[in-house]
Amino acid sequence: MISALITIAAAALLVAIDQGIKLWATVNLAPVGSMPLIPGVVELRYYLNDGAAFSILQGKQTFLILFTGAALLVVAWYLLFKKPAKKLEYIGWLLVLGGGIGNLVDRVMNGEVVDYINLLFMNFAVFNFADILVCTGIGLLLLSLVLEEASARRKRREDAASAEADLPEQSDGTI
Repeated sequence: MISALITIAAAALLVAIDQGIKLWATVNLAPVGSMPLIPGVVELRYYLNDGAAFSILQGKQTFLILFTGAALLVVAWYLLFKKPAKKLEYIGWLLVLGGGIGNLVDRVMNGEVVDYINLLFMNFAVFNFADILVCTGIGLLLLSLVLEEASARRKRREDAASAEADLPEQSDGTI
Protein backbone atom coordinates (compact mmCIF):
# COMPACT_ATOMS: atom_id res chain seq x y z
CA MET A 1 0.00 0.00 0.00
CA ILE A 2 2.81 2.42 0.89
CA SER A 3 4.59 1.84 -2.42
CA ALA A 4 1.35 2.63 -4.27
CA LEU A 5 1.02 5.86 -2.30
CA ILE A 6 4.63 6.77 -3.07
CA THR A 7 4.04 6.08 -6.77
CA ILE A 8 0.90 8.22 -6.82
CA ALA A 9 2.60 11.03 -4.88
CA ALA A 10 5.68 10.97 -7.13
CA ALA A 11 3.56 11.05 -10.31
CA ALA A 12 1.44 13.86 -8.84
CA LEU A 13 4.58 15.84 -7.98
CA LEU A 14 5.90 15.49 -11.55
CA VAL A 15 2.54 16.62 -12.95
CA ALA A 16 2.44 19.57 -10.52
CA ILE A 17 5.95 20.68 -11.54
CA ASP A 18 5.01 20.40 -15.22
CA GLN A 19 1.77 22.31 -14.79
CA GLY A 20 3.50 24.98 -12.68
CA ILE A 21 6.12 25.59 -15.37
CA LYS A 22 3.42 25.71 -18.05
CA LEU A 23 1.45 28.23 -15.99
CA TRP A 24 4.60 30.33 -15.63
CA ALA A 25 5.18 30.10 -19.40
CA THR A 26 1.59 31.12 -20.14
CA VAL A 27 1.71 34.11 -17.80
CA ASN A 28 5.26 35.30 -18.56
CA LEU A 29 6.18 34.02 -22.03
CA ALA A 30 2.89 34.35 -23.90
CA PRO A 31 2.91 38.18 -23.72
CA VAL A 32 6.52 38.49 -24.99
CA GLY A 33 6.73 35.38 -27.20
CA SER A 34 10.26 34.39 -26.25
CA MET A 35 13.25 35.20 -24.05
CA PRO A 36 16.83 33.92 -24.10
CA LEU A 37 17.81 31.34 -21.51
CA ILE A 38 21.32 30.61 -22.77
CA PRO A 39 21.94 33.12 -25.59
CA GLY A 40 22.49 31.41 -28.92
CA VAL A 41 21.81 27.97 -27.42
CA VAL A 42 18.38 27.79 -25.75
CA GLU A 43 15.49 30.19 -25.58
CA LEU A 44 12.16 30.01 -23.82
CA ARG A 45 9.49 30.36 -26.52
CA TYR A 46 5.76 30.15 -25.92
CA TYR A 47 4.23 27.70 -28.36
CA LEU A 48 0.87 25.94 -28.36
CA ASN A 49 0.96 22.50 -29.92
CA ASP A 50 -2.30 20.80 -30.86
CA GLY A 51 -0.49 17.69 -32.10
CA ALA A 52 1.67 15.02 -30.54
CA ALA A 53 5.48 14.78 -30.69
CA PHE A 54 6.91 16.97 -33.45
CA SER A 55 3.35 18.24 -34.09
CA ILE A 56 2.19 14.98 -35.68
CA LEU A 57 -1.55 14.28 -35.58
CA GLN A 58 -2.36 17.99 -35.40
CA GLY A 59 -6.05 18.64 -34.88
CA LYS A 60 -6.73 15.06 -33.72
CA GLN A 61 -7.36 15.97 -30.08
CA THR A 62 -10.08 13.40 -29.42
CA PHE A 63 -7.88 10.59 -30.70
CA LEU A 64 -4.83 11.87 -28.79
CA ILE A 65 -6.82 12.20 -25.57
CA LEU A 66 -8.37 8.74 -25.84
CA PHE A 67 -5.18 6.99 -26.93
CA THR A 68 -2.96 8.75 -24.38
CA GLY A 69 -5.52 8.25 -21.62
CA ALA A 70 -5.77 4.51 -22.34
CA ALA A 71 -1.99 4.11 -22.54
CA LEU A 72 -1.50 5.97 -19.26
CA LEU A 73 -4.12 3.83 -17.54
CA VAL A 74 -2.15 0.74 -18.57
CA VAL A 75 1.10 2.30 -17.29
CA ALA A 76 -0.54 3.29 -13.98
CA TRP A 77 -2.02 -0.21 -13.57
CA TYR A 78 1.39 -1.77 -14.24
CA LEU A 79 3.14 0.51 -11.75
CA LEU A 80 0.53 0.11 -9.03
CA PHE A 81 -0.38 -3.56 -9.35
CA LYS A 82 2.40 -5.41 -11.19
CA LYS A 83 5.20 -3.36 -9.59
CA PRO A 84 8.32 -3.60 -11.75
CA ALA A 85 11.07 -5.48 -9.90
CA LYS A 86 13.92 -3.40 -11.32
CA LYS A 87 14.30 0.11 -9.92
CA LEU A 88 15.44 1.50 -13.29
CA GLU A 89 12.29 0.14 -14.97
CA TYR A 90 10.11 1.55 -12.18
CA ILE A 91 11.64 5.02 -12.54
CA GLY A 92 11.31 4.86 -16.33
CA TRP A 93 7.60 4.03 -16.16
CA LEU A 94 7.06 6.64 -13.44
CA LEU A 95 8.60 9.36 -15.63
CA VAL A 96 6.48 8.27 -18.61
CA LEU A 97 3.37 8.38 -16.43
CA GLY A 98 4.10 11.82 -14.93
CA GLY A 99 5.02 13.39 -18.26
CA GLY A 100 2.14 11.75 -20.09
CA ILE A 101 -0.39 12.97 -17.53
CA GLY A 102 1.13 16.47 -17.63
CA ASN A 103 0.55 16.76 -21.38
CA LEU A 104 -2.83 15.01 -21.16
CA VAL A 105 -4.02 17.63 -18.64
CA ASP A 106 -3.17 20.35 -21.21
CA ARG A 107 -5.01 18.53 -24.00
CA VAL A 108 -8.13 17.98 -21.92
CA MET A 109 -8.22 21.45 -20.35
CA ASN A 110 -7.01 23.60 -23.27
CA GLY A 111 -7.11 21.46 -26.41
CA GLU A 112 -3.39 22.17 -26.83
CA VAL A 113 -0.11 21.49 -25.07
CA VAL A 114 2.04 24.41 -23.87
CA ASP A 115 5.62 24.02 -25.13
CA TYR A 116 8.40 26.44 -24.23
CA ILE A 117 11.93 25.04 -24.67
CA ASN A 118 13.47 25.95 -28.02
CA LEU A 119 16.95 24.74 -28.96
CA LEU A 120 18.64 27.36 -31.13
CA PHE A 121 21.72 25.34 -32.11
CA MET A 122 19.70 22.79 -34.09
CA ASN A 123 16.42 22.50 -35.95
CA PHE A 124 14.25 20.75 -33.39
CA ALA A 125 10.67 20.94 -32.14
CA VAL A 126 9.79 23.24 -29.24
CA PHE A 127 9.15 21.00 -26.22
CA ASN A 128 8.39 21.05 -22.48
CA PHE A 129 9.24 19.42 -19.15
CA ALA A 130 6.62 16.67 -19.64
CA ASP A 131 8.23 15.76 -22.98
CA ILE A 132 11.61 15.51 -21.23
CA LEU A 133 10.07 13.20 -18.61
CA VAL A 134 8.55 10.90 -21.25
CA CYS A 135 11.73 10.76 -23.36
CA THR A 136 13.96 10.19 -20.34
CA GLY A 137 11.57 7.50 -19.10
CA ILE A 138 11.65 5.71 -22.45
CA GLY A 139 15.46 5.97 -22.44
CA LEU A 140 15.62 4.40 -18.96
CA LEU A 141 13.28 1.60 -20.04
CA LEU A 142 15.51 0.86 -23.03
CA LEU A 143 18.60 0.94 -20.82
CA SER A 144 16.89 -1.43 -18.38
CA LEU A 145 16.19 -3.86 -21.22
CA VAL A 146 19.78 -3.70 -22.46
CA LEU A 147 21.17 -4.28 -18.96
CA GLU A 148 18.75 -7.14 -18.35
CA GLU A 149 19.73 -8.82 -21.63
CA ALA A 150 23.45 -8.37 -20.87
CA SER A 151 22.93 -9.93 -17.44
CA ALA A 152 21.01 -12.87 -18.93
CA ARG A 153 23.76 -13.47 -21.50
CA ARG A 154 26.45 -13.37 -18.82
CA LYS A 155 24.46 -15.87 -16.71
CA ARG A 156 24.03 -18.22 -19.70
CA ARG A 157 27.80 -18.11 -20.36
CA GLU A 158 28.56 -18.79 -16.69
CA ASP A 159 26.05 -21.67 -16.59
CA ALA A 160 27.52 -23.16 -19.77
CA ALA A 161 31.07 -22.88 -18.39
CA SER A 162 29.98 -24.46 -15.09
CA ALA A 163 28.20 -27.31 -16.87
CA GLU A 164 31.26 -27.91 -19.04
CA ALA A 165 33.54 -28.04 -15.98
CA ASP A 166 31.24 -30.61 -14.33
CA LEU A 167 31.49 -33.07 -17.24
CA PRO A 168 33.66 -36.15 -16.61
CA GLU A 169 36.88 -36.24 -18.58
CA GLN A 170 36.69 -38.32 -21.74
CA SER A 171 39.34 -40.96 -22.23
CA ASP A 172 40.68 -41.61 -25.70
CA GLY A 173 41.39 -45.23 -24.75
CA THR A 174 45.20 -44.99 -24.57
CA ILE A 175 47.19 -45.96 -21.54
